[in-house]
Amino acid sequence: MKKNIHPEYRPVVFMDTSTGTRFILNSTIRAKETTKWEDGNEYPLVKVEISSHSHPFYTGKMKFVDSAGRVEKFTKKYKWGKKEEAAQ
Repeated sequence: MKKNIHPEYRPVVFMDTSTGTRFILNSTIRAKETTKWEDGNEYPLVKVEISSHSHPFYTGKMKFVDSAGRVEKFTKKYKWGKKEEAAQ
């Protein structure tokens, strides 16, 4: 293996921003923030929007998040529902 070309593989703390759950994994991802872990050491911190602690597949709870009104924008753009109203 060539030296000094591979990224550093180290423990990184991932934090689910929707639940506040934190977990530590080994990763090569770069992080700008750091945080203290339960063992007293400081590790890089990466914030994620969704993880196995908040994803509906793993939690068994369906949670529909539509913060930007994407469904309404889509139906308005393609005028869905207008054909049925016009026919009546």
